[in-house]
Amino acid sequence: MDVFSPAKRREVMQAIRGKNTTPELLVRSMVHRLGLRFRLHYRKLPGKPDLVLTRHRTVILVHGCFWHRHDCGLAANPKTRPEFWAQKFQANVERDRRVKAQLAELGWRVVEVWECETRTVQTLELKLRREFADALAPSRAAEQASQL
Repeated sequence: MDVFSPAKRREVMQAIRGKNTTPELLVRSMVHRLGLRFRLHYRKLPGKPDLVLTRHRTVILVHGCFWHRHDCGLAANPKTRPEFWAQKFQANVERDRRVKAQLAELGWRVVEVWECETRTVQTLELKLRREFADALAPSRAAEQASQL
């Protein structure tokens, strides 16, 4: 049995955002702090990726662990209407797989950031620095110029 009335449950579910979520805002902030520039929800690409770094031909998909079924423990299964939720989650996972394949086919590198990876700033920064090590490394010309 649900702890909320149907009207309250509807209100709660409608409040769930698809854009500008807390994990997405954290990723955007960190990417910007690292000096990388991006576009948001670029409609010309399949799935309207959360962040698009055109200079690096890379997209960043920020996934909620519950909705996209990450195996970290945050993806609990609802007790009510299990068949509905199983279908819903399976459709989300298949759409994610399809979008990633389409982006790869178009020559884009896909970086997935899970909600649980945004829980600590250090974990998120380490992941992003690893993913963008080449872009963040100073060029040889800049190093030589600074030594003069």
